Amino acid sequence: MGKSRIAFYRAPYCWFYGVIAILSVLILDSDRVRADPLVVDLSNHLVAITTGFTGTDVLLFGAVQNQGDVVVTVRGPDQDMVVRRKERKMGIWVNSESAKFRNVPAYYATASSRSMDIIANDRLYENYRIGVDHQRFITELDDAERGDGVYREALIRNMRNSGLFNRHPAKISFLSNQLFRTNLHFPANTPTGTYTINVYLIRDGRVASVKTTPLVVSKTGVSAEVYDFAHRYSALYGIIAVIIAVFAGWFASVAFRKS
Repeated sequence: MGKSRIAFYRAPYCWFYGVIAILSVLILDSDRVRADPLVVDLSNHLVAITTGFTGTDVLLFGAVQNQGDVVVTVRGPDQDMVVRRKERKMGIWVNSESAKFRNVPAYYATASSRSMDIIANDRLYENYRIGVDHQRFITELDDAERGDGVYREALIRNMRNSGLFNRHPAKISFLSNQLFRTNLHFPANTPTGTYTINVYLIRDGRVASVKTTPLVVSKTGVSAEVYDFAHRYSALYGIIAVIIAVFAGWFASVAFRKS
């Protein structure tokens, strides 16, 4: 079977520069933009997962009325996750204690125009839940005497190793004092669902404006139909899979049978 892919159709560069020109006019002349210090949009609000691709980037662009720093967070749909500790018993590695986490984003990434340590302090990031370290996971521990710190660190480490939590904020580039852009990367294993993208305009260590825009990651084509069928009719899907496996084994034995 082919690897799943995320298909994304990029707009021509002339389209992007046309958007920049429109934003420039809005910044200089529009009363609406003068009343709203932050304007943001995406090049595409849909990432379609098909087969055979390894990932894609989505362009986020925008404009600010006055100078300031921009921080972007991308949060995927929440899910429950279990982290288990492995112990070696009688020469075999087995699962022992575990912790269950709720409200864990299936995907989380950040981007910033400068180092986040320079833009603001941890108190602001904690209040707005900006960054993986400031996410509030609900924890259920099997062992009540053990804290959840080691399990939380293991959860974040595993998500980063799988590419679903970014290790460092992506770079937001300012094309002028007012226009900015950044590429949001989505790997091939990006989960489906509705993503929330928050864009923060920060001045003097305070949030001056916040914009929120959605992004949908969805399976399309044959892979979507197979996925939907497997979840709707799981028993029948299992039976068909077994039949196909048996037939494939029989066919292979006949095809390569020695005379």
